[in-house]
Amino acid sequence: MSLDTSRSELPTADEARRRLQHARDARLIQLRALGETGPANDDPLVSHQKEAIRQVLQQIDEAFDRVEDGTYGTCLGCARPVPAERLEILPYTPFCVACQRHSS
Repeated sequence: MSLDTSRSELPTADEARRRLQHARDARLIQLRALGETGPANDDPLVSHQKEAIRQVLQQIDEAFDRVEDGTYGTCLGCARPVPAERLEILPYTPFCVACQRHSS
């Protein structure tokens, strides 16, 4: 997975699935690690971290759906292509940078 910023084409469906699976696996490992923290399970910070990870997992599932329906890589805000470089960093993002700023 190169960070070559000269690349402008969107990833293939197989490449997108691979990146999304990698992101999902990483989040599941994080979630398991947080679950193994013992008494800290009552810690509000740990609960917040777990919820944030679950939200990312939901976004990953939604990105898998976009791969399947052919809309992966298209910004949900402006309908323009999400830059390939952004998808390399955040393969589950539904927005380009400009639309992400407006949605936050």
